[in-house]
Amino acid sequence: MTSPQAQSLPTASRPARKAAWRDQIPIVAVIALGGALGACARYAIALRWPAGSGGFPWGTFATNVGGCAVIGVFMVLITDVWVAHRLVRPFFGTGVLGGFTTFSTYAVDIQRLIDGGHARVGLAYLAATLLAALTAVWLGATLARRALKWRQS
Repeated sequence: MTSPQAQSLPTASRPARKAAWRDQIPIVAVIALGGALGACARYAIALRWPAGSGGFPWGTFATNVGGCAVIGVFMVLITDVWVAHRLVRPFFGTGVLGGFTTFSTYAVDIQRLIDGGHARVGLAYLAATLLAALTAVWLGATLARRALKWRQS
């Protein structure tokens, strides 16, 4: 039995919707694969560099700032240098780097620091991460563009 919405759709659009979904399957798959790889790398860093109670979460900070720098370089490469395969950006940009950077853990770290009576550290972490992450994206993109100009001259 079909739903009233499906019954009201023209029959020609149903196959088009199925085809559009099939076109999305490889994209979803590479995002999932990249996300798993990025999350495993982030987890390895968290194991090697755990945050002490009330201390500045350096592992999460380094992960987010480093990931943002790589995003800056990556965006220059796929927009200014070469035409990437349609699955490269979802795999690496959304998947790997999305799984690697962890702004949800950043928010939890801030909450834990504040709740644990370390508001100054939490607020410093809040400000430092935002400033460093934005600077890292800009610096990564700027250095990548300069390197490309230098290489071309």
